[in-house]
Amino acid sequence: MSQNELTRLHELRKVHERRQTIAQAAKNLGLSQRQVKRLSKRLRNEGAEGLVSRKVGRSGNHQLPAGLKELAISLILEHYRDFGPTLAHEYLSEKHALAISISSVRNVMVVSDIWTNKARRKMRIHQLRPRRPREGELIQLDGSEHAWLEERGPYCTLLSYIDDATSKIMFLRFAKSESIVSYFEATQMYIQKHGRPETLYPDKHGVFRVNREGALTGDGMTQFGRAMKELGIELICANTPQAKGRVERRHRDLQDRLIKAMRLQKIETLEEANAFLPSFIDDFNKRFAKPPHDAINAHTPLLATHNLDRIFVLKTARRLSKNLTLQYKNVIYQIITDRPSYAMRKAEVTVLESRDGVITIEYGGRPITAVPYHQMQARAEVVSAKELITVLESKPEQKYRPGRHHPWKRGRRGFSARPEALACC
Repeated sequence: MSQNELTRLHELRKVHERRQTIAQAAKNLGLSQRQVKRLSKRLRNEGAEGLVSRKVGRSGNHQLPAGLKELAISLILEHYRDFGPTLAHEYLSEKHALAISISSVRNVMVVSDIWTNKARRKMRIHQLRPRRPREGELIQLDGSEHAWLEERGPYCTLLSYIDDATSKIMFLRFAKSESIVSYFEATQMYIQKHGRPETLYPDKHGVFRVNREGALTGDGMTQFGRAMKELGIELICANTPQAKGRVERRHRDLQDRLIKAMRLQKIETLEEANAFLPSFIDDFNKRFAKPPHDAINAHTPLLATHNLDRIFVLKTARRLSKNLTLQYKNVIYQIITDRPSYAMRKAEVTVLESRDGVITIEYGGRPITAVPYHQMQARAEVVSAKELITVLESKPEQKYRPGRHHPWKRGRRGFSARPEALACC
């Protein structure tokens, strides 16, 4: 007997022993009084077995006929063994005219071990990692695309630098997207304010890591990684979002508190939002930051050899041709030098592009004169998914405008609509 049937037996026995009425039993069991009377009569005549459901041992009303089930199995094994239930159902219905539902086909294939569901991923257990002992020893870095300004301003990205030891917000910066230029600008401002951290801990975004396997060119290091190497900052990319959970959880808090704070201040532009961030960070850290285990700050000051304006630029190596030319971003540059031309043939130079788009070419660490000579046809631009919205919005739609003598601007029957043409007619 099931637990429900045992409960009915207990209540009905109290009715037979006159310890409660039928109305009270019906209320306790959630049944009508007529049904309680039927069950009471069945208990009196048949005993406890009379309360067992009459459906036990009987086949279901919606069960497939044995012949149809066997036919479906044989057809699937013969023709559609490696098909999924939905595709197999389509062929069984269209090619063999079998009146069988998709769920029935799925059940038949599962019971017959023809098809199995995708194994449900086992929940990964992420053990808690102890905090780093000192502030600045590990800075978790990430960007969050969100409607930070709601309907008042543009859709943008918040770049966050969170200290692992204290959960303190070290730096925040609004940008249009997660681009190398945005991270260069934000990281330079962070270092100027706090100094150099020991380690930065971002995700596997293309700004921080070369994700193309088997790349034939380059040194396997991104522009951001090269800048961190020059500054002596270790760069480690997290393998999962849970690994940098402090910055992920902080984004959740900021998407609640920061958005509402900017709404009350009626902030509408990125400039106003960035100006508001320092006061918000101070108030937030007073409420939620935790003291570090070690009072020594792990940030180190910049060295005399560190020129941030030179480090946080795009650096690309190029090799000069026999004519002392090089190509960079579809533009051919001619090198102008007083030396003999053969002295710099096949020499390796470095192209520096600042965040403002200014191009400087250096040889041996010194700038050399270069003149743009020829601009080639632009190739298809490669844009990451995180920058797609910004790139599309920055390129206005260009409508085609026909020329003066285009056939669309001619009159009927091919005659020109110009006044001089009409006058001669």
